[in-house]
Amino acid sequence: MSSIDTSAPAPLVDGRRLRSERTRQLIIEAYLALLREDPQVPTSARIAERAGYSVRSVFERFPDLLSLRIAATDYGFSLATTQAPIGNIDADRATRIRSQVQTRAQTCERWLPLWRALNANQGESAELKSRISLARAAILQRLQIMYRPELAALDETERKHTLIALEALTDFESWARMRQDHGLSVEQACNVWIRAIERLLPTPSAIS
Repeated sequence: MSSIDTSAPAPLVDGRRLRSERTRQLIIEAYLALLREDPQVPTSARIAERAGYSVRSVFERFPDLLSLRIAATDYGFSLATTQAPIGNIDADRATRIRSQVQTRAQTCERWLPLWRALNANQGESAELKSRISLARAAILQRLQIMYRPELAALDETERKHTLIALEALTDFESWARMRQDHGLSVEQACNVWIRAIERLLPTPSAIS
């Protein structure tokens, strides 16, 4: 008696899974695109329409909109990290400051809507709150890496306070105020940050 060949359906199953994953990704991208257009968290109907699927398709991939927000947040953070690699850490002071500012500006310009939505809805979920904490920790880590020579010249308390000030200075809302409330261009806003960071960090003479 010949054995039963069970290998034939595999390509069909794999194809369905790939299509489902592609649908899931398009729903996430639709959610993020709508956030960039309107700060209000989009409804399932708007998300489905933008993605080109039915509302049913949305809830087949995500049990509720909170799950979609968490998935979109994770995707956004992953993409932002890829788009903003840490560089020039061994360069001179001026180059490091400009590099950090330009990278941070790029992140704020692109991901401000997601950050605002995340903060507005963090009360709904401990998972959303944890995403905010992880993001802030990553920002502080980058600041510590970029300004290691300057921070090393400070005692522990001063170092901590300087990091707090640097994070507050380069926060998403700081960028939004410069760009939206005061009408600064990207270059002008970057220059404001650069001058302020120069004043916050210890002078070169204090480091040597």
